[in-house]
Amino acid sequence: MKLVLFDCDGTLVDSVNVIHTCMERTFEDFGLERPALAHTKSIIGLTLDIAIAQMLHRSVDDEISAMTARYKEHFMLHRQNGGALENTYEGIVPLIAQLSARDDVLLGVVTGKSRRGLSAILEHHGMNRSFFATRTADDCPSKPHPAMVLECCAEAGISPDATVVIGDAIYDMQMAVSAGARGIGVSWGYAPVEALLAAGADQIVRRADEIAGII
Repeated sequence: MKLVLFDCDGTLVDSVNVIHTCMERTFEDFGLERPALAHTKSIIGLTLDIAIAQMLHRSVDDEISAMTARYKEHFMLHRQNGGALENTYEGIVPLIAQLSARDDVLLGVVTGKSRRGLSAILEHHGMNRSFFATRTADDCPSKPHPAMVLECCAEAGISPDATVVIGDAIYDMQMAVSAGARGIGVSWGYAPVEALLAAGADQIVRRADEIAGII
């Protein structure tokens, strides 16, 4: 039995536009220069307060906490004003259906999103019943800490060396290495392939339909 843990943003769904828009508005609200898109991409995968602190090259403090709360307000306004939920990448929905039907695989999600945000995405795309275990920013320390992986392993009763982490961020690969799991990087997300390999990815996939054959 294998445990396959997917990242969400940049791996299952393409969320960079809404994340960047909310980040721009948050920075503006605090009198700060709007971040470049590449800067926003570089922190996707981290827990939100850690992400904002890293963008500003400082530790989490009261202002960072206030910015985190403001970002969440902008995100909720986006949803309430009819903003579309993030689209899945090509091939992801059939991939998850294929893997979840296998007797030798359990699926999970490990993400820096909130539990509320993850639940909305999985429900919208009809994938909520496919995942045995999920860990979010509400449950564990930020990536690359290995807690998300190790807790999912414990819940599934599967050892880290029989676990695969699939993600688009260096933090995903670093988390996999720290937990003793295998890391597979995806090329369609937000980090360069070279950075994923340098962070410990065992291999890179360029299409979702490649994944089932290598699990």
